[in-house]
Amino acid sequence: MESKILDNHLYKKKVWDSFLNRHKVVECSTELFTHEGGICSTAFKGRMNSRRPFLIRNPSMESLIIDQAALLESSFHSGSGNYDGLIYLMFSFEKGEVVPLYIGKTETLGKNQNLSENIRNLKANKGKFARWGDGYQYHIGDLSAVVLKGHSVDKKSTKYTDWAETLFLDYPTDNPKLRRPIRFWCKAWQSGDVGVWEDFGSTSLTFLEYQMIGVASSLYPDDLLNREGQNR
Repeated sequence: MESKILDNHLYKKKVWDSFLNRHKVVECSTELFTHEGGICSTAFKGRMNSRRPFLIRNPSMESLIIDQAALLESSFHSGSGNYDGLIYLMFSFEKGEVVPLYIGKTETLGKNQNLSENIRNLKANKGKFARWGDGYQYHIGDLSAVVLKGHSVDKKSTKYTDWAETLFLDYPTDNPKLRRPIRFWCKAWQSGDVGVWEDFGSTSLTFLEYQMIGVASSLYPDDLLNREGQNR
């Protein structure tokens, strides 16, 4: 029995590593935050009477999202519709190994089959920013609410408290220090692209996210921060 479990684990690891290599996840990734010596840069944003500190995304991370989202926007306006959306991965890179921390997606189409607000005009609008926006209910906004002082208690959620515990040494604080470097990868996903399990062939964005969370949670159950779709 133990032998079968080990064989299954090794097979999933091989499949996972193959996916990472095929899509050049490490090579095409960037640091998530702007930081010096592990201490992340912050900036105050919002109106004068409600200004709050927020974590600053690394410029190269922003460029990666903008470039990939531009493919989705171009496809939408041309009518080709061959891009489902963006798949993204937050991870640490330790001893030559990708350790997945969070997997997610943002789709090309929003309400009424129009271009999603999450990917529209990203150079000018950073509030939503492919789900990594500064606004509350988006990753950077909600993480900042937990990690940085000055945010209302009602903006602090259990989900992002888990993120803060994994990513930072201490919180809430004015000087957020990372436990280790955190990297980010995303890709504009075409409907014909092949996902984690090559035997399935072409994989939709929704199914890809499901596959990635399933395999990653099996291999890294103590690291992955996704709570839905885990093999627990």
